[in-house]
Amino acid sequence: MPAPKDLDSSLSLPALYGAKLRKLRIRAGWTQRELGDKIPIAHSRIAQFELGNEVPTDDLSMRLDKVLGADGDLHDLWVHAKRFPPKDAFRRFRDYEAKATAIHKYQAHGVPGLLQTEAYAREIIREALPWCTADQIEEKVAARIARQHVFARSEPPLLWAVLDEAVIRRSVGGPAVMRAQLAQLLEAAGKANIELQVLPFEAGGHAAMGMSVTVLSFHNAPDVVYLEGGTLTELVKDCREVARQSHRYDRVHALALPLALSLKRIEQAMEEVGACAPYEES
Repeated sequence: MPAPKDLDSSLSLPALYGAKLRKLRIRAGWTQRELGDKIPIAHSRIAQFELGNEVPTDDLSMRLDKVLGADGDLHDLWVHAKRFPPKDAFRRFRDYEAKATAIHKYQAHGVPGLLQTEAYAREIIREALPWCTADQIEEKVAARIARQHVFARSEPPLLWAVLDEAVIRRSVGGPAVMRAQLAQLLEAAGKANIELQVLPFEAGGHAAMGMSVTVLSFHNAPDVVYLEGGTLTELVKDCREVARQSHRYDRVHALALPLALSLKRIEQAMEEVGACAPYEES
């Protein structure tokens, strides 16, 4: 049996949680499989928690704390770890995205990466990462556009995206860049495997205020959810939490304009790009 991988608890709070979990498990004299059987949960999930690659749900963390006799210390650490999920969440999401058969997505702030033009992507990345050099930005733009190769598969995935109206109204990169981006959205919506809807301003408050939600589905594997909010991201695999986040997406989807009206709203936004006076600092 290979030696257990060394843990560096200084990497992140999830890594610190994982190191604490392993220490408690070893103190109890259990293998990962034995601890998993007591929860119950697959031993592979225990391994991911210990490596800091995943953070358990609230309920699961409390069960781990109780079974391991941590007297609340492990779950107290979870409260902080949950706020700062593993930093490789996007990398793992990208891997899942490449294998998905269906992608259902609500975008709060920007056009989905799978539908971005190169110019729009460059502007988004440049604004989000102002400390990056021009070469670093170009590398990131190329990586984002490369994700669109998923549609070149012999069986491309279904992409059903709900865009907040702010996405199509905020002029990113100026009128020319934004018109080209909106035109690409309209062109994409004409494909059999891509559906676009707009969540209108008049819908008011909704279940995913301030965050974006992506539900990934597969041929022979359970759904996975990817959450984005500000600078924090989280990949959700726990079936119970996946169901909750899918419910969140469904509630937003239910408020969106019908398909035909959504495309008309995008066309209207395209016509109105540049109609407002440019912003000038006083």
